[in-house]
Amino acid sequence: MIDWDRIGPALWQSTVETSYMVSVSMGLSVLLGVPLGVLLLLTAPDGLLPRRAVSTVVGGIVNAGRSVPFIVLLVLVAPVTRLFTGTTIGSTATIVPLTIAAVPFFARLVEAALREVAPGKVEAARAMGASTGQVVRSVLLPEARPGLIAAGTVTLIALISYSAMAGAIGGGGLGDFAIRYGYQRFDTAVTLACVVVLLVMVQVLQSAGDRLARRLAHR
Repeated sequence: MIDWDRIGPALWQSTVETSYMVSVSMGLSVLLGVPLGVLLLLTAPDGLLPRRAVSTVVGGIVNAGRSVPFIVLLVLVAPVTRLFTGTTIGSTATIVPLTIAAVPFFARLVEAALREVAPGKVEAARAMGASTGQVVRSVLLPEARPGLIAAGTVTLIALISYSAMAGAIGGGGLGDFAIRYGYQRFDTAVTLACVVVLLVMVQVLQSAGDRLARRLAHR
């Protein structure tokens, strides 16, 4: 049996820490990932502003960022994490590697969502004299909203998974809780309780994201 009087407050605090890490890193990922995804689209060979050199360099950096396993990235960016937060452990410190991991991931999803916009709508805007910036703001981003919401949902769920992995090196949150109170104490019930909380979080976010994407698609 789980001693909820002892474990309950720690589980709640860990859930709050995970929510904090994921929400802040998701916000930063949107701020950085959307412009990066737009840049990838515009500078592609078939984009509105084709720039082969820029596309190759930026695409290479994005691909490199996506290819590094998160647990390895945690160690690689430790000096950067310490530079920004003064430490490499705790929930605030974990936001740095979470954001670094999520930005290239989200940027590629943004690029894919923008590519789903009907070319005819872009061509019509250009024929009416719209600049590239106006096409992006008035056509691409509004028309791609369902895809962008879906991309954000996928990224948000990936961040929950990443944040749990960060617990292996003292990153705080539910991953750290599962290791300290479950694995290290050989208490399977506590570990399962942590898993249930993570499953509920993922299910709620996925359902909300799917519902919002469908609503936007029908407008």
